[in-house]
Amino acid sequence: MFLIGFMAAGKTSVGRALAARTGRRFVDLDDQIAAMGEPVASLVARDEPEFRRREAAALQALITEGDGAVISTGGGAAAYGDNLAAMKDAGLVVALDVSVVEATRRAQGGPERPLLASADTLARARAPIYRRAHAVVDTTGRSIDDVVTAVIEVERSAARLPPGTRATFLALGERTYPVTLDDGAPAIDLVRAALGNVSKLALITDDNVARFWSLPADHVIVVPAGEASKSFASYERLCNELIAAGLDRGSAIVALGGGVVGDLAGFVAASLFRGIPVVQVPTTLVAMTDASIGGKTAIDVPAGKNLVGAFHQPRLVACHTRTLSTLPGRERRAGFGELWKYALLDGPALWRAVAACAPWAAGADGAEPPPELREVIERSIAYKAAIVGKDERERTGVRALLNLGHTVGHAIESASDGALHHGEAVGLGLVAACRVSAALGLARGGLENEVTQALAASGLPSDVSPWLRDEVLARVKVDKKRIGAKLTFLAIREVGACEPVEIDVTEVRRILRPGSAA
Repeated sequence: MFLIGFMAAGKTSVGRALAARTGRRFVDLDDQIAAMGEPVASLVARDEPEFRRREAAALQALITEGDGAVISTGGGAAAYGDNLAAMKDAGLVVALDVSVVEATRRAQGGPERPLLASADTLARARAPIYRRAHAVVDTTGRSIDDVVTAVIEVERSAARLPPGTRATFLALGERTYPVTLDDGAPAIDLVRAALGNVSKLALITDDNVARFWSLPADHVIVVPAGEASKSFASYERLCNELIAAGLDRGSAIVALGGGVVGDLAGFVAASLFRGIPVVQVPTTLVAMTDASIGGKTAIDVPAGKNLVGAFHQPRLVACHTRTLSTLPGRERRAGFGELWKYALLDGPALWRAVAACAPWAAGADGAEPPPELREVIERSIAYKAAIVGKDERERTGVRALLNLGHTVGHAIESASDGALHHGEAVGLGLVAACRVSAALGLARGGLENEVTQALAASGLPSDVSPWLRDEVLARVKVDKKRIGAKLTFLAIREVGACEPVEIDVTEVRRILRPGSAA
């Protein structure tokens, strides 16, 4: 077990308590380095590259011992060389999350920390690396015992998976679950492992997916493909049919398909018999990286998308990249709307990785996905898992980051009446977000043009202007994030630097459509 994270995240304190509770040896990596003859603080101040070399050597020695120890690492250990990859290959890596403000407070009066002077810059640079751990556990406002319990729940979830399964874990205490990723096809083994014994297993899919993929189940329901299936009529039909098929409170549902199937089946699972387990098996890029993760379930109503729903976390999200080979070209391209969103949120490294995959998105149907796509999916999953673990129900504002591009994107999608796919609309919403951010004096010059070019490179619509009509922007008023006249809008300063801002709904309309009626 390796604990990584920013300085003063509590890695040593949590590590000691975790080792004591689980009967394992505890090792502080900095102590191992100091034993070589020089205190860590003075070595870092004198020769940081030498410190990093000694750190990597000490880490490799501990990995070689392989005695199941709990190992607390320094704040920069995961960011150096191939340390993170070595740790992930050798055991379970959990990142302890802490804000810079909280880290600074905790560090006061403690041991000397030479790098604390550049804490803000370091935190921004290292955050994408920490998110690549198997799990991120938030420590803000939590006791050491609470954090230890959360880490143990991640370990328990990992232990239920077949050996060798690659997974990112969404750390939610007793409801912690894995998001797995492999190059195969949907398989029942992972589903059974996640659910255990159930009285009946129902599979919900759509008629596009059913032509290519299926899973054994006691009852199968196939709904028409497309957003229109996320309706009260479909919801009622599914509930009645599942009850008639003999499902009960000991049953479970598997959602096999894209975001529409996941949202609809998830909402049925959330409400049928007041809640039964659900497993998400996403078959599209949008679903793998976004819709299936985090427990949001919903159906649409005439006023807008996803306005009726519930939070209901799955037991497992099982992603299989082979399903992407049967995606229609347009659906494949639409997935890049969400991937560019994650790139803007996560930072330059993911932006470059998505850009490397863009020619595949824009290319001919049937082309094999590039090897880089797996890393893009994995890093997007990791970003969402880390955010949801900190703000499961959008109560602190952290999870609102995931709505980047969605405020205007959802309005465009609803107004298109099915003419645009979700990812296409989100892409246009990203362009709109750049425009609003620039008008607010937040975005640097040229960012909108860069985002527009990125969308075009992946075959996505990139001209938002035709959609900025009064009747489209009027739909922003029913955005779920609106409170009164104010809206929490996700602004973009730069790739990897996005933040929520409070803005009047009419101001958004004024910026995007000058001269429009309030």
